[in-house]
Amino acid sequence: MLYNSTRGGETGLQASEAILKGLADDGGLFMPESLPRLSKSLKELSGMSYQDLAYEVMKEFLTDFTEEELRHCINSAYDEKFETPEIAPLVKKDDAYFLELFHGRTIAFKDMALSILPHLMVTSARKNNVTDKIVILTATSGDTGKAAMAGFSDVPGTEIIVFYPYGGVSKFQELQMRTEPGLNTHAAAIHGNFDDAQTGVKKIFGDKEFAKKLKDKGVILSSANSINIGRLVPQVAYYVYAYAKLIATGEIEDGEKINVCVPTGNFGNILAAYLAKHMGVPIEKLICASNENRVLTDFFGTGKYDRNRPFILTSSPSMDILISSNLERLIYLSTGRSAEKTAKLMADLKETGVYEITDEMRSFIKDFVGGYADEESVFASIRALKEKTGYVIDPHTAVAKAVYDNYVKESGDKTKTVIASTASPFKFSPNVMKALGENGDDEDVFKVIDALQKIAGVPEPRAIKDVRSAEIRHNTVCEIADMEDVVEKFLFG
Repeated sequence: MLYNSTRGGETGLQASEAILKGLADDGGLFMPESLPRLSKSLKELSGMSYQDLAYEVMKEFLTDFTEEELRHCINSAYDEKFETPEIAPLVKKDDAYFLELFHGRTIAFKDMALSILPHLMVTSARKNNVTDKIVILTATSGDTGKAAMAGFSDVPGTEIIVFYPYGGVSKFQELQMRTEPGLNTHAAAIHGNFDDAQTGVKKIFGDKEFAKKLKDKGVILSSANSINIGRLVPQVAYYVYAYAKLIATGEIEDGEKINVCVPTGNFGNILAAYLAKHMGVPIEKLICASNENRVLTDFFGTGKYDRNRPFILTSSPSMDILISSNLERLIYLSTGRSAEKTAKLMADLKETGVYEITDEMRSFIKDFVGGYADEESVFASIRALKEKTGYVIDPHTAVAKAVYDNYVKESGDKTKTVIASTASPFKFSPNVMKALGENGDDEDVFKVIDALQKIAGVPEPRAIKDVRSAEIRHNTVCEIADMEDVVEKFLFG
């Protein structure tokens, strides 16, 4: 399986080469030359552990990895770092199935991919005789940052730098990043929003002179954002696992169609569900749930992508995004893999903030349904689910639940649905408490967490305990224009 840039500048890369590069030289994203199929039946997969099933999925994409290499990466990632041996439990509540993706080290779904990416990257470097230090450069709207820092923490031959929007992540997310103890980890807040951080990171990747300067000092840059194919592929596994689990528990018949509803920001998580569908998982509708930054809802409704709108800070900060980078991969497929057409649309987005797709392309993406939830609906969804079932969800998952409920009401579609539950409610405890009619405004976020723990009636995750007593190590705040200088300062002092 070889990989090509969505914009045509690079073609025929092995999976390990694409993982190492992260972003193509032309600014495009790497995509496999064809979408693979599962080589085992879903019935066979339904009897497997998460680790064995992940191998069956990932081996179809990462074909230059030996079985020994890939199994080592998988087993090193999905171990006791996760607080449940299931890795991703599926919980039925209120006629939906919540796929709990938050039992990793940082209690958010990013752990599912970022626990394995460092192992994939180090293996890729070894396979390609790379001896330079790999510096991971990433932008975060909250969760990717800490998950990437934790994943790469003290991994030999790597260093990681994370940029996040000052005041644009939750208090707990910020504490998680600022207390990361790994000696090869760095975090900086920027005066701007997530899109500014992401654009700044992309600009650094595109600076050829800077790349040469770093290379001369024995450093190469790579990305841990969901633009890296090594982030996307592991995410496909948990949708295959969810379906296999439904078969194993007798909730569905083998071959029965399901819907999937995903709270969506950068579009990687729902794109993974789309790839799972193409591998053979009988997914009917992909319900793309947005918060008040509803650029994707409007896109799926009209075929026009328009980022020229106010940027709204919400209770689901990981979805406060107006440029959904991974959508480019779907656009590329919808053009019949035309790098020329894709590059033109992405140039339009960069220059005018808008692009529009053809009717033919709209027909290609008809499996997707867009919907959004305002803040009132999100809080109401958290409250209603707790009152009805006792189950507490975080605001991102609540966006998905609110959009799903509205979709069922409007469409009458009663197909069994898996909702991606992307973060622990403890990670966003102030807003969860407010949604439940309790005080969430205490300056001490741990007091709020303690109060939520009593209401939720579930044990406090290990990630909370770790942050409670940790020292703050990362204090850098910078302007957008200074991001490249900050990278240099972190690396060379």
